[in-house]
Amino acid sequence: MCGIAGFVGPGDRGDLARMTRALLHRGPDGEGLYSAPDMPVHLGHRRLAIVDIAGGYQPMWDGGGDVGVVFNGEIYNHLELRRELQAKGHKFQTDHSDTEVLVHGYKEWGEDLPRRLNGMFSFCIFDRPRRRLFLARDRFGEKPLYYAFKNGFFGFASELSALAEHPAVGRTIDGRALQKLFGHGFIPAPNAFLEGTRKLPGGCWMRVDADGPAMRVERYWRFALEPDEGLGDADEPRLIEELRSLLDRAVQRRMMSDVPLGVFLSGGIDSSTTLIFASRHETDGPIRTFTIGFNEASYDESPYAESVARRYGAHHRVDVIDVDHMRDEIRPVLAHLDEPMADASILPCTLLCRFARRHVTVALSGDGGDELFAGYDPFRALGPARLYHSVVPKPMHRMLDAMAARLPVSVRNMSIDFKLKKTLSGLSFPPELWNPAWLAPLDPQSARDVFEEPIAIEDLYSEALALWDGGKGLSLLDRTMEFYTNLYLQDDILTKMDRAAMSASLESRAIFLDNDLVDFCRRLPSRFKFRNGQGKYLLRKALGGMLDDAILNRPKKGFGIPLTEWLRSVPAEPPRRPIPGVRMQAIDRLWAEHRAGMKDNRLPLWAWLSVQYGRGA
Repeated sequence: MCGIAGFVGPGDRGDLARMTRALLHRGPDGEGLYSAPDMPVHLGHRRLAIVDIAGGYQPMWDGGGDVGVVFNGEIYNHLELRRELQAKGHKFQTDHSDTEVLVHGYKEWGEDLPRRLNGMFSFCIFDRPRRRLFLARDRFGEKPLYYAFKNGFFGFASELSALAEHPAVGRTIDGRALQKLFGHGFIPAPNAFLEGTRKLPGGCWMRVDADGPAMRVERYWRFALEPDEGLGDADEPRLIEELRSLLDRAVQRRMMSDVPLGVFLSGGIDSSTTLIFASRHETDGPIRTFTIGFNEASYDESPYAESVARRYGAHHRVDVIDVDHMRDEIRPVLAHLDEPMADASILPCTLLCRFARRHVTVALSGDGGDELFAGYDPFRALGPARLYHSVVPKPMHRMLDAMAARLPVSVRNMSIDFKLKKTLSGLSFPPELWNPAWLAPLDPQSARDVFEEPIAIEDLYSEALALWDGGKGLSLLDRTMEFYTNLYLQDDILTKMDRAAMSASLESRAIFLDNDLVDFCRRLPSRFKFRNGQGKYLLRKALGGMLDDAILNRPKKGFGIPLTEWLRSVPAEPPRRPIPGVRMQAIDRLWAEHRAGMKDNRLPLWAWLSVQYGRGA
């Protein structure tokens, strides 16, 4: 796990040093800078040493100095690839560095390299003989990669704030990206927060010529469901065993480490799954587990986590936090956020990562389980939503939405009134827009009040609409899973965990995103994921006998915090730094409505705080 940066074109080693050092938190264990003597190519690297501590310094080169790489992430199948490359005649210089596999893999397979990798990664390979750069990002975008391309300049970095250290990259906010933030709660790739910058989407590579430069972007993989409808209930026992085997292998792969490793444990199904299989492969004593507990019972899940930890003999640690005192962390956590988002669980996630980092350098997570196995609340809402949409006359939708908006505002996490208001608001739109509308901090009408430049709903939700169009022939449930996996998982969940973990110089690894496990889920019909109103059907079956029913059957809770209540008094003076294109009187109105208890505006207000306090601009 590291941070990478670099550029082609105008600039010098001083620019490279500033870009790279802005990533110090991502890599406190070392720095590497390279400037080509005969081309305007500059590569920088910050290292968090995890694998082959003695031999993994970067940039790393082949024996002849023709191909070099800066790399952020982990390649979990690097030992298999190393053996394959050695059999083809490649000579390795390191003992077991996964980075060196990228160098020789590129020489052997060229632009087909990313398809062969099972891991999380963003990297830049410098091909000196061909005078070009080759960059790629893992299939789900676990590791970030931002870039700018304009006026003979190409720059890239793991974070926007590092990219903006180069004088060719400004810090002006991109107006369209800001609108998409308030329309989704996150900024979907390839959009990025600063004008003139982009995010390379997960599953894509790009090629940049050093003479020019010229650029090409290609997609090498996309998550797409291809259910095998021939699978029936008679296949269930075999599928359960296959799923158990895939989970075991996914966890084993992610336990490769030359530094201390642990598991995030919430007491939910996904994190408990991680512990179950990790406990089978830990050889240095009990597996270490980490939980954040809250002093308020309605937000506290730590008893469930402790129960699972006890059953599997984990060395369990709990950090109990005063919920009210956590308010003091709002500004410092958002100040470190590189790109704004409306997901307030970045706060407890950051505190969990800080806590775990006191004891380990790597932590396994259950991220991806809800998306791949239909675990979120909206999956349960699809049936009633479809009935409502077909039975209730369209003219009544807005009337019912308006009536729900007048319900008293509750301060409870995920309260009934909050869910009802969000659901009815989304159902005012056609089915292809339900998912983004349900997540949206601002509905399109409210967005028109906030932003001076109007945005058509087709443009606001263009990424979601493209996914919907690409899913023709799939069920509503499968299309919803594709939305959550391709957009929400990548640009919210994984982005949040990357920023939270790396702010503490901690590496987080998502066991459910293993290539083989994902391919199994892509082929699995939806009835094995969602059945009788409950998600994660086959996963729950696979864990039968391994977890108590109290864990298997309890509803998903999530990392809740009393945000609605907090924002009625915190911050004392809401920040009002003017943002071009934003009507400040509309923002003031959102604060006033919320603080008077008239509306629950927690999502747009948190998004606003992340824009105001973040360092991306």
